[in-house]
Order: sequence, then structure tokens, then C-alpha cells
Amino acid sequence: MIRRPPRSTPKPSSAASDVYKRQARWIVIEEPFEITSGERPSDIMVYLKEDLTTPRMQTKTDPGNRIKVIGVIKQLQKRVRGSRSRQMEIYIDANWVEAIEVEWEEVEITPEDEKKIIELANSPNIYEKLVESIAPALYGLREIKEAIALQLFGGETHILKDRSRVRGEIHILLVGDPSTAKSALMKVVSTLIPRGRYVSGKGVTGAGLTATVVRDEEFLGGWVLEAGALVMSNRSLLCIDEFEKIEKTDQIAMHEAMEQGTISIAKASIVATLPAQTSILAGGNPKLGRFDPYLPIKEQITVPETLLARFDLKFALRDIPNPEIDERIADHILKVRHYGEKEATPLIEPSLLRKYVAYARKNCHPKLSKEAGEAIKEFFVKLREKVKGEEAPVPITLRQYEALIRLAEASAKVQLRNVVTREDALRAINLMKVSLRQFGFDPETGMLDIDRAEGQRITATQRSKIRIVLDILEELTSTMGRNVPMDELIKRARDKGVSDAEEIVRKMLREGICFSPQPGVIQKI
Repeated sequence: MIRRPPRSTPKPSSAASDVYKRQARWIVIEEPFEITSGERPSDIMVYLKEDLTTPRMQTKTDPGNRIKVIGVIKQLQKRVRGSRSRQMEIYIDANWVEAIEVEWEEVEITPEDEKKIIELANSPNIYEKLVESIAPALYGLREIKEAIALQLFGGETHILKDRSRVRGEIHILLVGDPSTAKSALMKVVSTLIPRGRYVSGKGVTGAGLTATVVRDEEFLGGWVLEAGALVMSNRSLLCIDEFEKIEKTDQIAMHEAMEQGTISIAKASIVATLPAQTSILAGGNPKLGRFDPYLPIKEQITVPETLLARFDLKFALRDIPNPEIDERIADHILKVRHYGEKEATPLIEPSLLRKYVAYARKNCHPKLSKEAGEAIKEFFVKLREKVKGEEAPVPITLRQYEALIRLAEASAKVQLRNVVTREDALRAINLMKVSLRQFGFDPETGMLDIDRAEGQRITATQRSKIRIVLDILEELTSTMGRNVPMDELIKRARDKGVSDAEEIVRKMLREGICFSPQPGVIQKI
């Protein structure tokens, strides 16, 4: 597997054959992780020259690709900083490079395969078939599997005339109780399409996710660029388990990739922008062990709110005792794993599903019809028009509006249509409703509040309570002076209907809205 991008990139010209004869590139390959155990995979430098430096061959040797190299093993004097070393290192002088892992463009679709794909796309129950083809050994999870199916097909990337980019990648976050099969689901999904990858928890670092610059002491000296998992999964899917356990600084490094589809790096002598048009399926566990629908997501999972806002859909997997459902799950496990009465065979074979997705991505570029656009617009406007007053909770924002369009485009690709219909829009709206109800419902007001779903520090309900407490603090300051007893402030706030006055005052102190010069005393800034 290729670990590093090339040291130099050939520049195409009209006299391509002459140019490439004079070009040379170095890459580093390492043995696949499947054949290593308990140690770091071995790597070796590969020297590419002449026709192996063409743009087509460069695509085959992008970071993360799996290749077979045919060449001659040679020796090169090892460079050791500050001394003349006589040690020799081996490298491969490549004669040919062959791709092992098939890329999207190279998925071979025969006329027979195309006929099967078109029959599938025209099936009236194609969405049910896709749901049953994603991890059939896992019982239930219908809405989540449907959302993942749309994520595999993806929306359309739009480059506007002002050169701004609207992404087509769909990002999904799964938060839930232990034993709800998040990890198993992500493991299976990562194997369904080319370049899909799975990473987990503390083993993930910022450099391992995005890119890093390291010094090459062995061969050429200087600094070289190493690509991370997001770059290696470009135009595919990256599953990140134990998402909340990734270091905060490493999570911040994902912002650009999730929204812009690129990773910019400027370290040492290297300034580069790498492609990372990668869909992300992330899974995490709540801080308190189990998901609490009455707490905002920010208080349940350690993820920056700016990163939470970039996920198009968020789902909660809850383990709620229910005798009827529990019996079905237990029977399903026994029949699939032990009794042999049922086989967990996908309705659509993984090889055919891979070709189906590749065919749809290559041939279908759906445009939003007026009927679909009006349906999405009506849902967006009607949900927002229920809001009255500046302090009222905001139920949905333009981020969710764009997510609805992406989901509707993906739904059209499933049926190989070049037009997004009202049916596609309604399917996207239903998935968004499920996501908003699970994470954006405010039990105190009975309304949707997008600040709860996107992890904002202060929700609309808390903002209105803070306004009441600030008015009381202003009134007490005018009568009692700058130093206001905290007990008196809390007592007055409770009289005005703020039941959790102590928590609101603590939040005001944490956010710097007011301060405490000494214990038991509060002052307005």
C-alpha cells in the first residue's frame, strides 16, 4: 500500500512523451496491514521513471492505493545527516506498476452487470433491498441503514461561478448506548466500496487522519509529505469509531476536510493542498454511559460544536428494554449464528453493490426539479416560521437545508435518475425529521432547537433564562451595589420561574457573562 505521495509531480505538456522520459518520482510502499501482526509494516522506496510518471499512472500511485510493483532491487547509499555513511539501502527500480484495488473509474461493468443494475434501479422496493443488503446480520436500524445507503451513493458537488464549492459528501454521526452494534455496522460498511477504511479511537492522530511532514534521512534527505486516512479515502468513505476519544486538536484538523474536501498543510519546506473528498461515518459513546434524550448532545459527547454542525445526520442508538423487540433480536441472533435456520446473506451481493454505486456515481448527475425544490423549501420555511421572537429556539438552519438537497440527490442516484423528484425530497425530509427529533427536541419547550443538535454551548431555552437572571442582577446592582449576594440572586430567579437558577448562574460564570470576586458574591461585568 502506498504511504507517501511522490517527491515530484510531472507537468503535462503537448509533447507528453518527451517530457515523461525526463521525469522521475519516488514513492514509499508498505506491506498490507492484514499480513502483519504485532509489528509495524515494513516499507521500501520505489523509483518511478519515464512512462510510469504519466497522469494516469500518477492516479494509480496516489496515497492509499494498493499496487503490485514489478522491478529490479538495487542499492543506494544511505544518507546520514552530518556524516558520510557507507551504509547501503535497497530500493526498487520499477518497470511496471499494477493496481490491485480497483478504483471507481476502473470498476469493470459488463453488459450483463449493467442489465442487473438497471433492473435493480427500476425495482419498486429498491430502497428496502439496499437496507437489507447493509449488514443483514444486524437486526433493525432501518433509518440508519437507509441513510448509510444514501451516503454511499453521495450527492452532487457544485462548483459555482464565483469558484465557491458546495460539497456533495454526506457525513453521518452515530451516538448510542453500548452493545448497539455501532462498531460492527461501521466495520461492514467500510468494506462495501473501494478505498473505504476503518479507524478507531485513541489510535487516531491528526497526522494519521489528515497529513504530516516527516524528515527523510535515509535516501534523498529533506522533508517529505505523508498522507493520512482522509486523503487515502478520497472519493470514498472513512469510518471513525470511538470518535469522542480522538484528541481535540486532532478533531479540529478535520474541519477543512469535512466542509471543503481538501487538507492544506504548510510545514517545513512543504506547502500543499491534498484532496480529501471523503464521506465520514463516525460513531461515539455518551460520557455518562448511556444516551440521555433530555440532555443536549454537547453535554453527552466530547466533540467541538463546530465539528458536530458539519454532520448532515445524527442518530441515537438506544438500548431500551422491550420484551417484543428483545425477543426478535434474540431469535435473529440464534437463527443466524447458531441454528442455521437463516443466512445473513445480503439481497444485493457486495460485488454487485460496488458496481451499482460506481455506475450511479459515474453516469448519474441529478438536477433538482422545481417540485423537489419546493418540497424542501416548504419544509424549511414552515419549520422556521413557527419561531416567534428573537429568543425563540431556531429549529433548523441552512446547513440542514443543504443537507436535505444532498440526500435528495443521493436518493435520485439510487434509481439512476438525472432529475430529483418530490419523492426523493420527501425521503430526505423523513430522515432529517428522525435526526432532529432525536437530538434537537427541547423537553422544556416542546419545540425543536437546532442548538441542542449542533452542540452549541447555550441553547435558546438557556438564553431566555440567562436574560431573566441578568435583568434581576441589574436590578439588584442598582439597589444593593456592585457586590450582589449570590443566594439573593438565585432566590429572586426562582421566584421568576427559573427552576434551575443555580445551574444558570454557574453557566454564566463559566461563559464569562459575570464574575465572582469572592465566594458567595457575584458582579456584573
